[in-house]
Amino acid sequence: MSKAKLIDSTSFIKNICEGYGENNFISPEILNNPNVKRGLRNQDGTGVLAGVTKIGSVQGYKMVDGEREPVDGVLTYRGYSVSEIIDSIDREDRFGFEEVVYLLLVGRLPGKSELEEFNDMLAHHRNLPPNFTEDMIIKAPSSNVMNKIARSVLALYSFDDNPDDTSLENMMRQSLDLIARLPMIAAQAYQVKRHYYEKKSMHLHVPPDNLSGAEMLLYCMRSNRKYTDEEAKLLDKCLILHAEHGGGNNSAFTTRVLSSSGTDTYSAIAASLCSLKGPLHGGANKRVVEMMEDIKKNVKNWKSDDEVSEYIAKIIRKEVGDRSGKIYGMGHAVYTLSDPRAAILKKHAKNLAAKNGFLEYFELIEAVERLTPDVFRVVKNSSKPLCANVDMYSGLVYEMLNIPHDLYTPIFAVARVAGLCAHRIEEIMTGGRIIRPGYKCISKYTPYIELSDR
Repeated sequence: MSKAKLIDSTSFIKNICEGYGENNFISPEILNNPNVKRGLRNQDGTGVLAGVTKIGSVQGYKMVDGEREPVDGVLTYRGYSVSEIIDSIDREDRFGFEEVVYLLLVGRLPGKSELEEFNDMLAHHRNLPPNFTEDMIIKAPSSNVMNKIARSVLALYSFDDNPDDTSLENMMRQSLDLIARLPMIAAQAYQVKRHYYEKKSMHLHVPPDNLSGAEMLLYCMRSNRKYTDEEAKLLDKCLILHAEHGGGNNSAFTTRVLSSSGTDTYSAIAASLCSLKGPLHGGANKRVVEMMEDIKKNVKNWKSDDEVSEYIAKIIRKEVGDRSGKIYGMGHAVYTLSDPRAAILKKHAKNLAAKNGFLEYFELIEAVERLTPDVFRVVKNSSKPLCANVDMYSGLVYEMLNIPHDLYTPIFAVARVAGLCAHRIEEIMTGGRIIRPGYKCISKYTPYIELSDR
């Protein structure tokens, strides 16, 4: 080997990227081959059937004579409609996220005494290991809270006396640990981030044992630890709606892919949280708020359908906004006519918006939801059904709850870890085969060229 020389890394990387561009083009004709299931999707947009689950169901269309026919969306947890779950909890004026966690993990609804015991168990598992906050969260702060959460979950492996055991009992214990601890990890990761990167005071609160997950989040994220019962119960609904979304969504499938290899719980869930961080998955709620801020600044008359439609068209044409061409919060891989989660949040968001002075903003979001399908149809010449998804209104709810933007996706993660753990357990207990789809290599055989001849 020759002695290392000082080189310009920027120039070097630019050169090898140019080389990559010259040697790695794949034509659209090859990519769009009907036999290639890009994104694990069939040509008609349906997902490739990769497994079966008893945990959650996402229904947004029905097949009629081999064609997708749009229908109103239905989301069920273990067969129970999430809309009915929330309606019941509303009538009884109580918190419901913990009940949903039990349902997802165990497979049935808990009785009253079982739920009380389960809540006590979660409170018992809530404490982080000794010095974990100091050594794993405060040290090496991250500018992204999701990054710190994933690293913290991975680090919990080192504090587990039996981390690699994939027996049902051990995975259930690990799941309870993660579900109970994630709200604390998220709140502390945010406090550390704002201290190191925004030069603000850091508040690390120790919550009482009798708080629900939603109450604990609000207690730990706010410097004064104060919140109203209405605020906590609205956040509780958000947690319920984000807890699970079928086995095919990106983070749940990530859980299943890693779990199928036999890896440990912490590795599987950490990888899934990294998936959830992506702006096309859990990170979309933050993008909705950023998009709406851009619309608010650039549309003079929010009540003018023509002005709003014109700006939506500019976004789709990649002329404004983040130039992605995406209307964040609109469209879904499965839902066609409606997303039940969006409908529920919209109803509750409107009530709070009227009280908190956000009604005009709510009506602007409603206008974007109403106008986007027609604008998209004209600009893209597409007949694809387009409905608002949960992110369209979850960001508004979080904003009205005065939750920092940095915590939008982490709150999604706090909720979804329940579903992720349920999918991990199901994959380990019923899967039995490593998940390995095929990829066709289209590089042609090339004889090797000796270094001296290149």
